[in-house]
Amino acid sequence: MNVKNIALLGVSVFAFSPIFSQAQETSDAQVNEDVVTVTATRSTKIASDVVGNQASVSGSEISFIAPTHINEALQGIAGANISRNNGQESLISLRSPIFTGAGACGAFLTAMDGIPLRGAGFCNVNELFDAFPEQGGRVEVVRGPGSVLYGSNAMHGIVNVVSRPVGDAESEASFEGGSWGYFRGTGSVAFKEGNHGVRVSGMAARDGGYIEESGFNQQKGHFRHEFDNGELSISTNFQFTNLDQETAGYLEEPDDWTELGIYKDPVAAKTNGNPEAYRKAKSFRYWSTISTEIADNVRFQISPYARTMDMEFLMHFLPGQPLEENKQTSFGFQNGFYINEGGQFEVIAGIDAEIGKGELVQTQENPPTQGFLVTRLPVGKNYDYEVDTKMIAGFVRGDFDVTDQLTLVGGIRAEHMAYDYDNRMVSGQVDENGDACAHSDGCRYTRPEDREDKFDNVSFEAGMLFKIDETNRFFARYSRGFRAPQSTELYRLQRGQLVADIDSVKLDSIEVGIRGNADTYSYEVAGFYMKKDNVIFQDNRINVDNGASKHIGVEGMFEYRFPQDVSVRFNGSYAEHTYDFDYMTGDINWNGLDIDTAPRNFGSIQLNWAPADKVKAGLEWIYMGEYYMEPTNTIKYEGHNYLNFRIEAEAMEGVDIFMRVMNLTNVRYAERADVSFGTPRYFVGRPRAFFGGARVRF
Repeated sequence: MNVKNIALLGVSVFAFSPIFSQAQETSDAQVNEDVVTVTATRSTKIASDVVGNQASVSGSEISFIAPTHINEALQGIAGANISRNNGQESLISLRSPIFTGAGACGAFLTAMDGIPLRGAGFCNVNELFDAFPEQGGRVEVVRGPGSVLYGSNAMHGIVNVVSRPVGDAESEASFEGGSWGYFRGTGSVAFKEGNHGVRVSGMAARDGGYIEESGFNQQKGHFRHEFDNGELSISTNFQFTNLDQETAGYLEEPDDWTELGIYKDPVAAKTNGNPEAYRKAKSFRYWSTISTEIADNVRFQISPYARTMDMEFLMHFLPGQPLEENKQTSFGFQNGFYINEGGQFEVIAGIDAEIGKGELVQTQENPPTQGFLVTRLPVGKNYDYEVDTKMIAGFVRGDFDVTDQLTLVGGIRAEHMAYDYDNRMVSGQVDENGDACAHSDGCRYTRPEDREDKFDNVSFEAGMLFKIDETNRFFARYSRGFRAPQSTELYRLQRGQLVADIDSVKLDSIEVGIRGNADTYSYEVAGFYMKKDNVIFQDNRINVDNGASKHIGVEGMFEYRFPQDVSVRFNGSYAEHTYDFDYMTGDINWNGLDIDTAPRNFGSIQLNWAPADKVKAGLEWIYMGEYYMEPTNTIKYEGHNYLNFRIEAEAMEGVDIFMRVMNLTNVRYAERADVSFGTPRYFVGRPRAFFGGARVRF
């Protein structure tokens, strides 16, 4: 381990908690008051008493950060690395490498109020643009397998955006502008009367794009109604999102490259090799949470939901640049019986169920530019299918206070996932007319016959929390996460693979940690070891599931609050993500090598200052360590670091003005780097950018 790694590890021995927002909102006497969380148990819990890691970004901190992309809001969470890509696209890393390809999104569960953003079996790697964190109450993150209250996809972690409640019915509107023609208007209006409360929030944004012929228009809206008469509480939500994006593709290293770094060239960095690329995505969601006490010490909670999505995008990264059009509609519910809630022995048991339908059409209008592929990729439809899905799961979880200091938890979940696939084209390795391709290996794309597939999985957890004293907690947890194969892995096949003979991915995790929260400091340290089996990957474009990997590391945060209205927070991660199976590329065996796009260390430091009652400023340092760009560990991205600056002040009563300078020192870097067909390629990071605006509170 080199000096840089040791230094970062020293900085990063502690995980994130949203103390800056608390310091701005509470008195000195209250500054060590615990925050609450809902993701771990689907009910409100004191965060410090959660068995396992937890992290969140509060609504007030989101307001101060004013993220133009969700990755800006999650920079301060140890072990979380959200790659921005281009526009509003993103790739997630939580105690993991950055995964790509069909089904890779199944490693993570993304949700609003605990309801997954996408239907079971229909995840998308960019689905975080369907969330609404800009007007969220907070964002909660779990690293590693989620609780047994969550099933498939809650394997490497959970990102859960919690809706902004009606609360004290505070309303606000903000307007801001910035570099490259950026403009955004947001607003949230709320009122309460008696047992009822309503909040309506909206956002409209336009980004002209730093890269040529890129940028996006995006709109989001959220309606929330709350009712609570002391015996029955109901929250009802309707949310829509719309994204119209002109996409910039990867910046590729020239063929004659001798030293990596084309992204550092200010002229080349602005070029768009795929000006024709675009993405259009719409979503609509409804969900409610109904809670009432049905007997002594028994509370029943049910959350029905419905969602529909419609997306089309040009697959500029594939030969022939086919157009994908996909739709999905799903309905379901989550429920739970909370028995003896808050007592010495608390139990939650329930059933989750969902039905859905998804459609996918992939059409290639143009022949590939690579001559050797012309006879393998005929013009026309590549895929046209629909899939009906059914998911049902049952779970039980218990919390037992053995003593005032020691709490034990345990739980189990059984889940059944079923697919009913209907191919609406000619089946087999032929073109859309049923004709064989001229190439000796046949057509590239393969369509299975109509079929049904079923997957049964069990997850479990066991853990303990020991209260060392009033301030410090020690926790340990063993858990298993899983993900069923996604529909695209099962039915979007290639190279004559008529059946995807794959099974669910399983991950076993051991985690230990310690956390504390006092008047002047807060910290959390977590160490983990995870073993993943049955990993699905592409072997010469054929989906197989005989991969395995190991993940071991430490992550954490330390925050110190000085008496002079200054606080400093350090957070980071050091982890090794390695292949754990034999696979040869030439004479190189992957076994034991670092997984590509898996930095061993990354982190950030936030220095915050509140020099006056209604002024606050923050300086943020972002650090990304080096990582390998491909599985054989022969090409490496050198890493980067840069600074962000934010300041906000009350100009007059009820009116705040704010400014941000992102990438203050104008560092040239890559948001993500990898290798495709031997060519290094990059999503270019943005240079220095300025944003400013005003917020009105009423």
